[in-house]
Amino acid sequence: MPSNTEITISQLIRLVGLSTAPTIIDVRSAEDFKGDPRLLPGAVRRDALTVAEWATECVGHHVVVVCQKGLKLSQGAAAWLRQLGAKAETLEGGFEGWRAAKGLLVNSDKLPQRDVAGYTVWVTRARPKVDRMACPWLIRRFVDPSAVFLFVASSEVLDVAERFHATPFDIDDVFWSHRGERCTFDTMIEEFGLTSEALGRLALIVRAADTARLDLAPQAAGFLAASLGLSRMYRDDLEQLDAGMLLYDAFYRWSRDATEETHNWPSVQKLA
Repeated sequence: MPSNTEITISQLIRLVGLSTAPTIIDVRSAEDFKGDPRLLPGAVRRDALTVAEWATECVGHHVVVVCQKGLKLSQGAAAWLRQLGAKAETLEGGFEGWRAAKGLLVNSDKLPQRDVAGYTVWVTRARPKVDRMACPWLIRRFVDPSAVFLFVASSEVLDVAERFHATPFDIDDVFWSHRGERCTFDTMIEEFGLTSEALGRLALIVRAADTARLDLAPQAAGFLAASLGLSRMYRDDLEQLDAGMLLYDAFYRWSRDATEETHNWPSVQKLA
C-alpha cells in the first residue's frame, strides 16, 4: 500500500504520454545514473541535494520525484517541494521498480545537448504535414516536454542547425530521418527505445499517411485528411503544431485504450 505521498508504477504508466502527465524529476545519484543512464519518459535530471536551488520551478505543478529505490533522495526532495506548494510525489519502488515493471525508458545518450535554458532545440522544414508533426509530438510527450522546434525554409535547415545549435530532423542525410520505408517517427521510437504496442500502432498510421501507402492502416486516409486540413487552417507553423498535438493525443489514446471499441448506433434493424 503506497503512502499518500507516493504514486504507484501502474498509476504513472497510465499518465505517461498524456498532455496531463506530471513533471518527472530524476534525482538518482551520479553512480546510480551511470549504472543505467536511461530516463523515465519526459524526465529531467536534478541533484536532490541542491533542491533548494531548483525547487521554485516546480511550484504549481504536479511533480513525481524518482530516485533509485524510492527512498531517501526522492522522499527528501519531494518533501522540500511540497513545503513550497508543489504537488510532489515519489514513485513507489523508484527507478528499479519502474525498470522491473518494464515501463518505458528513454535512451538518454540519444538526447541532443540542452541549451543554456535547459531545452533541447530541433529544426526542420516549414509547413509540417504528418511526420514533422508526429516527431515533435513524440518528443514533447515522451522525451523533452520543454523542447523547442524551429520551422525554417528547406534550404536553410542545416545552416540554422549549425548556427543555432539545433538538431535537424526529417530532411535528407541526417541521423533523425527516414530509413528505407520507415519514417522519422519510426526512427525516433527505435533510437529513443520507446517501442510499445500503442506507439507501434500509431507509427503504422503515421507511416501509411506520410508515404502514400494508405492501405497499410484503415485510419491512415482520415489521419492524412485531418493533417492536411490543419496545414490549411494555420499560417503559423507553431500554431499548427499546438493544434496538431490534440490530433496525435487522440490517436495515441485510441491506439492505447480504444482499439476494441466499436460504434453501435443505429442498431441493426430487425427484418419484418
